[in-house]
Amino acid sequence: MKKINFEELIVFENEDYIIINKPPFVSTLDDRAKAEKQNVIGLAKQYVATAQVAHRIDRETSGALAIAKNPEAYRHLAIQFQEREVGKIYHAIVDGIHKFENLTLDKPLKSSNTGMVRIDTQDGKEALTTFQTLQVFQKHSLIQCQPTTGRMHQIRVHLAYLKAPIIGDEQYGGKPLMISEIKKKFKLKKYTEEKPLMVRFALHAQKLSFKLLDGSPAEVEAPYPKDIKAALNQLEKHNT
Repeated sequence: MKKINFEELIVFENEDYIIINKPPFVSTLDDRAKAEKQNVIGLAKQYVATAQVAHRIDRETSGALAIAKNPEAYRHLAIQFQEREVGKIYHAIVDGIHKFENLTLDKPLKSSNTGMVRIDTQDGKEALTTFQTLQVFQKHSLIQCQPTTGRMHQIRVHLAYLKAPIIGDEQYGGKPLMISEIKKKFKLKKYTEEKPLMVRFALHAQKLSFKLLDGSPAEVEAPYPKDIKAALNQLEKHNT
């Protein structure tokens, strides 16, 4: 993997917090890292020795991730997460045409030893997500996802339950996004194999809202990475 310049990831910084736009395929914590040596906490500690990540997002998920520079800032933000006072907005590209209008799904989730998460109304933990359709294409939709709780794979499983799995999320029924499915009269060159437009599931943490130590509000947006911008560009280009 190309060496990451941590400073280039920063979208917000003050004396207490750093918000980065996490690239896909970078683990949040070193104990979650796979073969790669780079992870968010390791990079953050090289930048600020006392850095602590305040929450996690999946390795494949890109977007806004909060890092506290000191213990007081970490405690302050951790309490906000615990009290569900942090605003989190994700964007997902999903299979199918869906017209969600502030649809709140309340389905408890339970994780297994295999790394899969499923809906379990008996033993699952409370999980709430609100969905809003932002844009509809020929065979896909761009969905805003606002989780109230922060369960593992919550958005992915809830969208799959709504029959709107995230593209590329084969773990929960999503299909790869192929140009042949969205472009009319597409012809593949002889002896070549078509590759998906994205090599991960299309989920991006677009915005974080929280309170700074002095009580003032902070709202930080993370721009789309190249792969999601490219996928949306193709969907819009061939949306006829």
